[in-house]
Amino acid sequence: MDSESQGRVRRRRVFYIPGYDPVPARRYREIYRREGAEQAAHCGYSLALTPRPAGQAYGWRVAAEIEGQPVETEVEVLVWSDIVKESMAQGILATYLQLFRTAWAYIGSGALARLMQLRKGPVIAALYPIVMLLAQLVVAVALGALAGGLVAQVLPWWAGAVLGLAVAALLLRGFKRLDRRLYAYYLMHDYAFTAQSGGQNPPELEARMAEFRTAIEAALASDVDEVLVVGHSSGAHLAVSILADAIRRGAVSARGPALGFLSLGHVVPMASFLPGAWRLRNDLHYLAARPELTWVDVTAPGDGCAFALCDPVAVSGVAPKAKLWPLVVSAAFTQTLSRKRWRQLRWRFFRLHFQYLHAFDRPGDYDYFQITAGPRTLACRYAGRTASKSRIERAVSRHTSRAA
Repeated sequence: MDSESQGRVRRRRVFYIPGYDPVPARRYREIYRREGAEQAAHCGYSLALTPRPAGQAYGWRVAAEIEGQPVETEVEVLVWSDIVKESMAQGILATYLQLFRTAWAYIGSGALARLMQLRKGPVIAALYPIVMLLAQLVVAVALGALAGGLVAQVLPWWAGAVLGLAVAALLLRGFKRLDRRLYAYYLMHDYAFTAQSGGQNPPELEARMAEFRTAIEAALASDVDEVLVVGHSSGAHLAVSILADAIRRGAVSARGPALGFLSLGHVVPMASFLPGAWRLRNDLHYLAARPELTWVDVTAPGDGCAFALCDPVAVSGVAPKAKLWPLVVSAAFTQTLSRKRWRQLRWRFFRLHFQYLHAFDRPGDYDYFQITAGPRTLACRYAGRTASKSRIERAVSRHTSRAA
């Protein structure tokens, strides 16, 4: 179609795949509405959101006028928060058992040692819940023992033991209630979910990914100008496998919409470095050489939860000889955010991990809202763009098998 050959977009479908996040999908609509309005004010374009019709999957419609061109975009959130919530429904004892299993999965396989050769931020984030939960356990046991010892001086020993156990249990429950601020249980469940079965996706997630693929394939068969898949955090490696499957099935046609893949703040090595992640490694190898799509990977060194500027294909040790993708680009928070804004966000690590979905008050060539609602395809927007010079492309993973 003419608009595709010229890289112009009048109508677009966007599929957003969240990371390991239990919050409702409406959170992402609110972020898009609020931050899109702020970015539009900074850059001098317009965005207007309306809900999708009742009965359709959750999302919203965007009417935009950018670069003097009207564009209609339909955004759909591919929801797997119910799977996340179920995986997080663990008691205190079960969480501590997860801690030891997950630590062994990364340490015993050698994955942790290799991950430490990349960015330190996400490795620290991975170690944080282990250290925090063990510290909570030590404090609870110590105070419980102290309370029990004091009681045992005036009452039978068994009364002191019962009280000590009760105090320890109450303290552990108290720590868990504070997790909205501490994030120790949340992160522990996140890494445990990734590490289960040595990096293989659980059956319920594979089934959901097949549903996501079906929705994307239907859009690729429609008359829009571009289908754009956005994968954030662990949603990025889900998108890799979903798109690899769609292309293998012949869903992408030269006469159909342009296909773009935008990966944001990826944590691919946390999965691909595990011995059982052969499916993901195979999909990375396959997708990196496919001309049917454009894949742009955006991270930032200021995001301590992502493997910033680490080429997810190359560092996983599965780069094909005819490698095309991804184009690794830095969002460069220290340059694209004003000094005042950077000071406000610098130590808010989890908020910075979502900055890719927010407004920048000194935007560069990365503008989430122009990418998702503007008049140019992802391929056109980044045509001629060179990869960031500070990217990491050396093969680091110990496990590179692409077959079970």
